[in-house]
Amino acid sequence: MSTVREKRLEIFAVLSLLLAMTRFGHIGSHITLPDASWAVFFLAGFYLPRQRAWVFPALLLLAVLVDLIAIRYFGVSNYCVTVAYWFIIPAYALLWLGGSWLQSHFSFDLRGAGLLAASLFVAVSACYLITNGSFYWLGGRVADPDLAGWMGNFLKWYLRFLEVPFGYVAAAAAVHVLALQLRGALHDEAVSGRV
Repeated sequence: MSTVREKRLEIFAVLSLLLAMTRFGHIGSHITLPDASWAVFFLAGFYLPRQRAWVFPALLLLAVLVDLIAIRYFGVSNYCVTVAYWFIIPAYALLWLGGSWLQSHFSFDLRGAGLLAASLFVAVSACYLITNGSFYWLGGRVADPDLAGWMGNFLKWYLRFLEVPFGYVAAAAAVHVLALQLRGALHDEAVSGRV
């Protein structure tokens, strides 16, 4: 039987691996999955809220390290690496806070599912607002930034940046529910075997 600390380390390892394996492209391609980073920070906030002092910086450092390796050794474009790159810190912190808030309010019922969707929507939307806004206005990649241009850019990518984290979090929720059902079935089998 795993201790609580071992389970936390297992969760951290799985989330780190997911981040490292998918961070090579925001959108994904025919051979790569879309970037799971936003979902990872949200899920880390949910599953590891009390470990934020070390998990959040560790995941942030891993994300930056993967970006550097991808750019340096795998030919990934550095287009998004501008002064606005630093805004991932508050943006990812909002994802963490969304997951952490959910963890303290969650229940396994319809209300809990609604809270999951609402907190993920708010956290991802806030993260996107910060990352997209900082990149557009401060990144130096747009010659003459204006409000209409930013709104067009914002709307062009917004749905995609919502879909990806929702897909990963839905998959994580399904795995969580299946694990609970399996654990319950194994417990019931063990109890009936003793009788």
